[in-house]
Amino acid sequence: MNAVELNSVSKIIRKQTVLNNISLALKEKRIYGFVGRNGSGKTMLFRAICGLIRPTAGSIIVFGKKIGVEISFPPSVGLIIENVNFWPHYSGLQCLRLLASIKGNIHDQEIRESMERVGLDPDDKRSLKRYSLGMKQRLGIAQAIMEKPDLIVLDEPTNSLDSNGVLLVRNILLEEKARGATILLASHIAEDISLLSDEVIHIDQGQIQNVEVLP
Repeated sequence: MNAVELNSVSKIIRKQTVLNNISLALKEKRIYGFVGRNGSGKTMLFRAICGLIRPTAGSIIVFGKKIGVEISFPPSVGLIIENVNFWPHYSGLQCLRLLASIKGNIHDQEIRESMERVGLDPDDKRSLKRYSLGMKQRLGIAQAIMEKPDLIVLDEPTNSLDSNGVLLVRNILLEEKARGATILLASHIAEDISLLSDEVIHIDQGQIQNVEVLP
């Protein structure tokens, strides 16, 4: 089964075409790197796949279910799209507990493990307003992986991270792929794409320009 299928997907916002007749079939258990300039359509494409915007035309199918018709959102997805925002007066653990309570699929053990995987102390009592940008980004990664989703969608996940954090996140993504997740990754860091991706999808002006299969 394909993890994600896009069939002639277009999106027009204020008379501007931001996605233009995109068709893609993305297989399970692979990492797809998305490359393009700022404003090329990467983030809009990710938002459409996650059900955060509805396409003007075409269809999006995630694990066999049509977004906006059979389901509103993918049932098993972890994501970082654009800025990572949490509750500034809560601790990292409290923030993840609140998010986990929406579905109720995991408990404290899984939440704590996800924080430890990204290098955060779940017993740190500091509020988010005292976190550095790098710590907030790590917490964003933790929330994206904590429920062990089938689909992980990450827009610039290594932003604000130091070199050790970047290496940590790369290893986590490879572990998640080995677990069976399908990962969609956009990054301005060329090594993130070249070291992690099975296929690289080049996008410009809302159109797919090229799909490159890496050895």
